[in-house]
Amino acid sequence: MSPAASKSLYRAIGVMSGTSMDAIDVAVIETDGQSIVRPGAGGSYPYDPAVRQRLLEVIADPRQAELAPLTDVEAAVTAAHGDAIARFLDDNGIGRAEIDVIGLHGQTVFHRPERRFTRQLGSAAAIAARLGVATVGRFRHADIAAGGEGAPLVPLYHQALAAGLAQPLMVLNLGGVGNVTYIRGEEVIAFDTGPASAMMDDFVRRHCGLAFDAEGKIAASGTPRKSLVDEFARHPYFDRPPPKSLDRNEFHGAAASAEGLPVGDAMATLAEFTVLAAAAALKHVPQPPRRWLVTGGGRHNRHLMNRLAAELGCAVEPVETVGWDGDMLEAQCFGYLAVRSLLGLPLSLPSTTGVPRPLTGGEVSLP
Repeated sequence: MSPAASKSLYRAIGVMSGTSMDAIDVAVIETDGQSIVRPGAGGSYPYDPAVRQRLLEVIADPRQAELAPLTDVEAAVTAAHGDAIARFLDDNGIGRAEIDVIGLHGQTVFHRPERRFTRQLGSAAAIAARLGVATVGRFRHADIAAGGEGAPLVPLYHQALAAGLAQPLMVLNLGGVGNVTYIRGEEVIAFDTGPASAMMDDFVRRHCGLAFDAEGKIAASGTPRKSLVDEFARHPYFDRPPPKSLDRNEFHGAAASAEGLPVGDAMATLAEFTVLAAAAALKHVPQPPRRWLVTGGGRHNRHLMNRLAAELGCAVEPVETVGWDGDMLEAQCFGYLAVRSLLGLPLSLPSTTGVPRPLTGGEVSLP
């Protein structure tokens, strides 16, 4: 436990790079690790293109992602995260001595909970040594070891933020992979829904040389291929009860089915996969939510948001509607979870990851 763990309110930095690997997000929050949450500034710091390309190569090769030492890649990822945190502190005039703890999620390159294995690159010990601040890493490992899915970990943060909102409420994160948090008072249910931005981003990168489909304009220009959408809807994952989680490449075969279509039709088809995956989440919650709040990069995809509203038949809004910062939510979360880790509070629940009991996690590295 950090020496800071005797305080009533902590100033924490959270650092997160998602499965889309577009940037490293850094955010500061003040929290007691429970009901008090005061989000502060946030910033995004792109990976060096060479590092991102190397990560894409690793993730595309499951054997390498699981088994290779990746010493050079991890060093590069750690350095990039350290640089991002240092720049963030400088950009916002925050002294390192003002920070009680850093929550370092790291970069996921392999996630197979059914095999009790998950791998995030990034050394908390190296960050603590470089910045002189206690750093929590390996957030998912205790959950995986205890028989949980190791993901998603953001639900308890969603619950803290949503305390004053009308419920039941569904928070949908459209990152590389989609996940939902269903909140009804003390009841929290969470799980990965299926593919989201990673599938579409990968396609437009290969075929158009673009990082993503801005506002979903390419997808909106096409027509989804009904036979492929129907086949996708029969995937057994959607009927599997939660808790459940996914690796970024779990639906690689579904994505491959769109190859050979006109680009607009392929993107429309992949977008429809994401919409149907989100809608299938309704099979696993006790009653329909009153509204859906959408976070993650996918909320900027106008086509995707329009299709979700049409499919779900209720309000589907970006989280900014209720004053949350959808670009920084996950980074904030890992600052929040770092404080909970210091205090020995649960990071996951049986209803969020399938652990047998509420479970704390994370490993603390001191400077």
